[in-house]
Amino acid sequence: MRRDVVPPSDDIWPYTAGMHVRWLSAFLDFPAAQFGPEVTFWRAIAGSTVSPPRGAAREFASLEPFNGDPHLRVQRIVDGPGGVHLDLHVDDPRAASLEATALGAEVIRDSTDYLSLRSPAGFVFCLVQWAGESTRSRPIRWPGDAISIIDQVSIDVPRDLFDAEVIFWTRLTGWATRPGTRPEFVALRREKSLALGILLQRLDDVSALDTNGRPTQATGHLDLATNSVTDEVIRHEDWGARVVEKFDNWTTMADPVGRRYCITNRNPRTGD
Repeated sequence: MRRDVVPPSDDIWPYTAGMHVRWLSAFLDFPAAQFGPEVTFWRAIAGSTVSPPRGAAREFASLEPFNGDPHLRVQRIVDGPGGVHLDLHVDDPRAASLEATALGAEVIRDSTDYLSLRSPAGFVFCLVQWAGESTRSRPIRWPGDAISIIDQVSIDVPRDLFDAEVIFWTRLTGWATRPGTRPEFVALRREKSLALGILLQRLDDVSALDTNGRPTQATGHLDLATNSVTDEVIRHEDWGARVVEKFDNWTTMADPVGRRYCITNRNPRTGD
């Protein structure tokens, strides 16, 4: 997994109408056996508390920041290894789903409270009713003066599906894009009021192909912005994470059950 700072640059796709995304949430999906310990780890890393559980099976909760509205949530799942998905909070989820499917998404679940969809590259996201979230949480200053916040979802896309996936998310959100310093990164220019951003990463290695050489589906991981990658790595290791690989501007980590994420050298207040 590679990561780099995404500096401002000329837009590579123009702004399009898109739906009005009022808020973005990142969902961490955990198998039942991992749910309790993993929630404890991510609560500590985010510097948050945990809301009371909700849902028919009490399977959902929010990681509540000390200020602002939640943008990180957790879910206990019945099947599969879990992962990361996005919730797009909109005024009318059903109307938004029509826009998404017209752009190539597929509805995989139509629930009373939300709709789950797959992007053209297979990344799962949900359309949910906006509940008034509007206050962006502030980064936390830790002992030693490190400042950090989990502020970005990276959608990791197989090479052959990447260009179409970038166009899909640009048109769906209406957000223009900017290239990174490496050709495999494209960031969406999120609205400043949102606590969470979206980065698309092109996967060029063979691990992005199945045994028949066909592109696998897109997945996602979380990125944390900090002014001190070194201090953050130590803090995360104290909670049971481990270093996977170090680069100049970021470190790839694995949480206690092996879920990968990145600690990146970016301004935690602006995301730049």
